[in-house]
This record gives sequence, C-alpha cells and structure tokens, in this order.
Amino acid sequence: MAVPDCFFVKTSGLFFVSLVLAVAARAADLPNIVFILSDDVGYGDVGCYGANQVKTPHIDRLAREGTRFTDAHSTGSVCTPTRFAFIGGRYAWRQAGTGIAPGNATLLISPETPTVASVLKQAGYQTGIVGKWHLGLGTTTPDFNTDLKPGPIELGFGYSFIIPATGDRVPCVFVENHRVVGLDPADPITVSYGKPLGNEPTGLTHPEKLIIKADRNHSQAIVNGVSRIGYMTGGKAALWKDEDIADTLARKSVAFLERQKSGQPFFLYLATHDIHEPMVPHPRFRGTSGCGWRGDVIHQLDWTVGEVLKTLDRLGFAKNTLVIFTSDNGGAIKNTYDDGTNHLHALQPPNGILRGNKGQLYEGGHRVPFIARWPGKIPAGAESAALMGHVDMMRTFAALTAQKIPAGAAPDSVDVSAALLGRKGAKGRESLVLQNNGQSPLALRVGAWKLLQKPNGASELYNLATDLTEKQDVAAKEPERVKAMTAQLAAERAKSGQ
Repeated sequence: MAVPDCFFVKTSGLFFVSLVLAVAARAADLPNIVFILSDDVGYGDVGCYGANQVKTPHIDRLAREGTRFTDAHSTGSVCTPTRFAFIGGRYAWRQAGTGIAPGNATLLISPETPTVASVLKQAGYQTGIVGKWHLGLGTTTPDFNTDLKPGPIELGFGYSFIIPATGDRVPCVFVENHRVVGLDPADPITVSYGKPLGNEPTGLTHPEKLIIKADRNHSQAIVNGVSRIGYMTGGKAALWKDEDIADTLARKSVAFLERQKSGQPFFLYLATHDIHEPMVPHPRFRGTSGCGWRGDVIHQLDWTVGEVLKTLDRLGFAKNTLVIFTSDNGGAIKNTYDDGTNHLHALQPPNGILRGNKGQLYEGGHRVPFIARWPGKIPAGAESAALMGHVDMMRTFAALTAQKIPAGAAPDSVDVSAALLGRKGAKGRESLVLQNNGQSPLALRVGAWKLLQKPNGASELYNLATDLTEKQDVAAKEPERVKAMTAQLAAERAKSGQ
C-alpha cells in the first residue's frame, strides 16, 4: 500500500522539530565560559590570596562562590609565552620566536592550528576576545592601515576587539575584527621597531612632554604623554587614552555578553590590560588604594571583573557560566615608569611569600591566582592544591563540552576538569614545564619537586611541600632526583627537537 506524501511531510517535520529540540537541549547543558586573564597580577595581589592593602571584593566574591586554586601556573613568566600556551595548548618554548613579541610581529600561531576558541566554536559556541592579544597579526609585517589578518578571527574567535601587543608598545590603537578602530585614512599609521620616524619627538629627545617618566628602553614614541617601546606616527584619531582602556574593555565585554542569546553557549576571553605598565588608572580610582597607581589599577581591575559579574547576573547567565580569573604571570615592583607614586607600590607585595617575580623561574614568576566559579558544579568557598597550568585549558574546556581534540593538537595540554570540578582525589597534572621568556633555561615540576635550570647549566632543586619560599636548594643532597628530573626535562625537549 502506498504511503501518503503527507506522512513524509508530517514525520519529517516531527523529526526536524525533535532535532532542533535535541540540539537546544544539548546547548543548554553546555556551560558558558568566561576566561579573565589579567596582566602582571601576582599571587599575593588579590584579597583572597592574602593581599592586605588593596581591596578586591569582586574577585574575592568569585572565591567565595567558587574554588581558589593554590598551585596554578601561567606556564610562562611573561606575557606572550603564556598566551601562546593558553590559546593552542602547546608550550611556547617548543617554537622559536615566541618570546615577548613586538607590536609589529606576525601571527605566531598558524591559522590551521586548532585552538581553544576553534574547539569551542565547533561545539556551537559564540566566541569572542576582548583585550590584550600580543601574539602577532598577519603573515608579513602588518600594515595597520589595511585589513589585519590572519589574527584572532582566523584562530576561531567570532568577534575580536584587541590591543595588538601591550600598553607600553606601539601601535597604541585598538583593532576590532580586522581593522584599526577610528582610523582616519588621511592620517595613516607608520610603525617602526628599528629607526626613529622622521623628527617625531621621543621620550629621550623631549622628556618635557612626558606626564610619566620612563627608563631608556621605554623612551621612544610619545603617545598621550607616555613614551613607549617602538616608534609610531599617524593614526591620531585612533589612539587610545591610557586612563580609559579599562572602561573600553569592560564596555566591549559587556556588549559581547548582551549580544548572546539564552540557550546558545558563549566563550569570552577577556584579557585585561591591567595591571601592566604603564599603569595609568582612571581618575576615579586614583588614590583609592594607598599603594600608589599600582594599587589603584588593581582596584580598577577588580571593578572590571565586577562589571562582567554584574552583567552575567543581570542577563540570567551566571548560573550556567564557568568564570575563571587568573593572571598571565607573577607580579613585580618595577621602576620602568615613574608615575610619582612609585615609593608606594611595594606597600602591596605582589607575590606574597613567594620568591622571585615576573620573568623568573622561581614561584613568584609563574604561580598565579586562579579562581573558578560555576554554581552547582564547582564547590563554593573551597580551596584546591591541584597542579595545573593555563596550557591545560584547551583540553579541559574540550572535556567540559564533549569535544575531541584533533590528533597532534594541544600536545602539552592536560584535561584537569576533574580537579576543576572538585572531584574527590583529583590532583591535577603530574608534571609541568615552566619557562621565563625563552627556550632555556626551563624548570620542571614533578609532584612537589621542582628542578630549576640556571643559565650556566647548573640546576637547583626544591621541595615545595616543605619549602614553598624556595630558600633551601637541596640539589646536592638529592643527586639521583636531579639526574632523573634532568632526564625527564630532556625528554620533553626532545619531543619537539629542542
């Protein structure tokens, strides 16, 4: 007997409706993810990690409502290597040329490389980045007057609003998707990291034009009364104002969240400029910390986090959103710039009891605050000593969203979702390689033991379980352990021909 055509119409319609409902139900089960990567915030710069001068109520709220991790690491102790590892799940030291990138660097990650953003995009996420990029743009020296690609968009971000490099490097402009924001074609941008450009004033030649003094390395192009690394002319209508950067990034983050629809998962990577130098807080934050402008920009950073949390609450997203707050490396008290309050900066010790600071392999260089909140999924008010690194986020997010990582991708990333969710007995990863700003020297963590290589080829060994401050080098007492860990580190290097 023939089956009426209407049967196929009805059943196909029912199948389509069922499919839509199934996809919607699956999407509803996926967590939204907001990954907040602050800049140069040390292990001791946040209230819930022991800061006793600055106030960070919004970040502390995340700790009350989530879990505070005490053995989390940025993998690199400076900016570019950390971001490289987070985006692609691969140690930056495996690839040459991944040290601190200049403002006119080419893209350090191939567009064919699976990334944390592309993996989430394939899971149906709306993906966006707001803030500091510092991983280069384009395949040749970027021309900031034309389309800037490949970049974040080609690496899986559906929306991009970025600072190309850092606040202390030119060009001092924002790039939205592929174009410089507010650029006047009649005033093209020229950037140089070699020779000066024409007769443009620099921090060295015209120090009287500076509102903040700078060391010689940061005394080239002057933008908004602040001298930078590198030379730049043109683009005057597009130049950022340093004191407004936090407001701009917060506004763009809120706007991204407001564009999201209930039931459709999203991933926001918010990479703040704060508290990277030059530290220029908005006037409403100046003097609020008692620790000079460094403490004031910590308050400004906390406000930014608060704006994101308030928006998640207002839009009804908070319950099903995994929010992570962390930093790209440890903190440091520096005299690169002199804002007139430098004598107050150290009143807030950046890394607590930890030895070392940004750019070093001691714990103060890379052990960072790491707080995760996901209501009903991650224990509230808890503390975890699980070992993990930012390099692990790619496989961890993939596990939380039931995504498979392509073969050969994210070679150094480990799924630490069990530790993130506070499952009993979860200890995070077994070992972790740490770097400063190059391919050597490196450090290796294995359990509580840490082997630190020195530039002269010698090694130091610390038992962090009993000596978190790294005061007792026990390499001479533990020659077999030094030998074994040195061999393990060599084996890690051999995986990439290093």
